[in-house]
Parts: sequence; C-alpha cells; structure tokens
Amino acid sequence: MFSKPTTRNDAGLKHDDSPQMRDLANQLVAYEAAAGKASEPVESAALRVYEKLRMRLSALVGVAGFQALAFRALAQTKADAPGLRSVEIAAEGTLKGLGGADSPVDIDNDSADEGGVVLIGRLLELLLIFLGEALTLNLISDLWPDAALGDRISWKGKKA
Repeated sequence: MFSKPTTRNDAGLKHDDSPQMRDLANQLVAYEAAAGKASEPVESAALRVYEKLRMRLSALVGVAGFQALAFRALAQTKADAPGLRSVEIAAEGTLKGLGGADSPVDIDNDSADEGGVVLIGRLLELLLIFLGEALTLNLISDLWPDAALGDRISWKGKKA
C-alpha cells in the first residue's frame, strides 16, 4: 500500500509526500481519540500519538536521536501546516504548544489534531526512510497492538 512518494524541496529541506503515511497518522490519531478516557488529562489525540512515539524512540535511539527526527519533521511540516508555527520541541523532545495544557488558548484539540496528523505523518515518513518499512510497521504494531490498521504493502508491491 505504500506507493513511491513524490519528493519536494522546501527551504533546502528535502522531504517526501506520502499519502500512506498521512493516512496511517490519521488512523493512529483516530484510534487514540476513540481510546481516550474521560479520566485522562485533556490533551489532543495527536499529542498522545506523538508522546507514544517519543517514549519508544527515545529509548531506542536516545533523546538526541529522537530530537533530531522531531526537529526535522516539525521544520518540514510548518510549510504545510501554518498552524504549527508556534509549536516547539523541548529539550527532552516533547512538543510545546500542540493541544496540551501549554497550548495557546485559541488552539482546540481538533485543530491540534489536524496539524498533529501532518506532523506525525512526516515523522512516520522519516522513520520509514531511516528504519525501513518492516521496522517502522513493527514499531507501530507494538505501540498500538489493538488498532486495526489494515494490511500494509511495501513500495515494491510486497506485503510487509
């Protein structure tokens, strides 16, 4: 299902537009939104997806390694989602300003989730580039074992 992405170059940062990764990000955010409990602190579903990825990847590649991926994903995303211009990545890799307690007053969780989907999609694209399809999908299925994400097919047409 992963088709060969088209490549763009914005502000010197080369990145791929992968509708499959944005679709996968949408599915993960929708899953987190449905799985959210009323007793949990109010934060966007996109922020919960990001935090799960951050925690797992920081354990694997270190905080600095995750920060590098997150900084690049955010820089690439700001051109496509201007609402993320005020979002920042903190020293430990957390997001500041995306649908959490520290968000600007005028950003609601739905708006945060829309921009967050773009950011998560871009982060997933980077993971696909650096880790490969099999490891990326294994990571996702480990983090969301109950999510029905459907079959994924590689760029070469083989099942992952």
